[in-house]
Amino acid sequence: MSSAAHSSDAMEAHRNLTKRILFKLDCHILPPLAILWLANFIDRSNVGNARIAGLEKDTHLVGNQFNTALAVFYVTYIAVELPSNIVLKKMKPNRWIPLLVFLWGIVTTLSSLVENFSGLVAIRIFLGLCEGGLLPGIILYLSTIYKRHELQLRVGVFYASASLSGAFGGLLATVILKMDGVGGLAGWRWIYILEGLATIICSIIAAYFLPETLAAASFFTEEERAFAIRRFELDGNTLARESSPETPSPTKTIDDVKGESDMQVEHADVAKSLQALQKLQEEERFEWREVVRGLTDIQAWLTGFGYFGLLVSLYSYSLFLPTIVAGLGYTGSAAQLHTVPPYVPAAVLTVVIAFLSDRLKWRGPFILICLPFAIIGYILAITAENNRTRYIAVFFMATGVYPSAPSILSILPNNSSGHYKRATTTALQLAIANAGGFVATFAYTPDQKPKYIRGHAISLAFVVLAWILVAINVSYCLWENKARREGRRQDNLTKYQALVDAGKTRAPIGDRHPDFRFTL
Repeated sequence: MSSAAHSSDAMEAHRNLTKRILFKLDCHILPPLAILWLANFIDRSNVGNARIAGLEKDTHLVGNQFNTALAVFYVTYIAVELPSNIVLKKMKPNRWIPLLVFLWGIVTTLSSLVENFSGLVAIRIFLGLCEGGLLPGIILYLSTIYKRHELQLRVGVFYASASLSGAFGGLLATVILKMDGVGGLAGWRWIYILEGLATIICSIIAAYFLPETLAAASFFTEEERAFAIRRFELDGNTLARESSPETPSPTKTIDDVKGESDMQVEHADVAKSLQALQKLQEEERFEWREVVRGLTDIQAWLTGFGYFGLLVSLYSYSLFLPTIVAGLGYTGSAAQLHTVPPYVPAAVLTVVIAFLSDRLKWRGPFILICLPFAIIGYILAITAENNRTRYIAVFFMATGVYPSAPSILSILPNNSSGHYKRATTTALQLAIANAGGFVATFAYTPDQKPKYIRGHAISLAFVVLAWILVAINVSYCLWENKARREGRRQDNLTKYQALVDAGKTRAPIGDRHPDFRFTL
């Protein structure tokens, strides 16, 4: 057999095995995570459905008390994000993430007992405490399972469930409200009871299906497990680099080396691959230096504040869409049902953009393409002279904001290497971003009815801010990659080796390596 034929057969075998393991990973990991994220958004935003179903009246809320109750959620939500990511590895992600969901399911169910403003505030504080660790935990978990440029499609798939949650939550609330009076309980109380119980069930299902690591995935054959581990090691997302500080490659990037090496993966020895992954995991021990490195990463701050601006729009949209639709003249079930259609194109586009983003290895550029749709939507809503135009505007808002979220969430897992640095940067980004919840909860106040022009103007300003900050981050990545290609970051090797020799770090060189390339 000729070498060309042999190479062709090897390439085909490599492609088939890659498809097989990705299919198994997707089937066992994405559905449970999508269900958890769906439950998260429903449980977080069902307060909007409950509001127009009588919560505000039954709990005797006045003025901005409803907005205040929404805002306190973010105090504990933000506070637990970084600590949760730090302990995730020790607690095991396939147990820690479902545990968080189980606890907030209990809290959601208990929300049905709320009688006054104080009770609602207390419930929202505990809900934030339980929910805060979910998204940074999921992103960090996925980054230990999938390669760098397989990540966004997976984030997009489970994030699309957030878009669907708005539609599903509206439909679910419409159905549940028909139970108004059953057992002597108001319909909005049944929303919390049934959705909370469903969340608890989802957490148990997720705990059963999610694997701890690639090495622990029981659904792989030994060949598939060795292949999955080896291809992850060779990717730019790995915890350690094959090229050492003493032997840099002047002409090839890590991705180049990885591409050449991938063809040999199917011949990997099972025992060696398992031992290699175990060694990598043991070597990556907690270091405060890695946490500080994450806290001082410029991309974490640029994308964090960019995501802040994006979340002002996204959170206010999910929390207040029922209220905005009610302001258009719809009431009761009609108002609930009219919150459904805007989420559908947003969900579809979220997955399409995620697919293209991984294919082209772009993150920021797609955000720069999508956010102008949201900008158009807010301008339409502000200038509209009739309800039909205002309703069209909410479609543009969702279409621009929702597909952008997975893109910005995928930047730091792609551009941070080393478990604890990646854990820190992803959590820091979300801690900064979720502070946008404070702005979002006070953007749409009752005195703005029915047009909510000030709320739309606030969201518009923050979406524009997000676009600018993402553009700066893309420019920074282009500049830094150019410097690395030209050999102007070779001293990173010397600096890193000095730290190792001085016993100041045992962490991998990771994204400091001059051959590491940032994803735009």
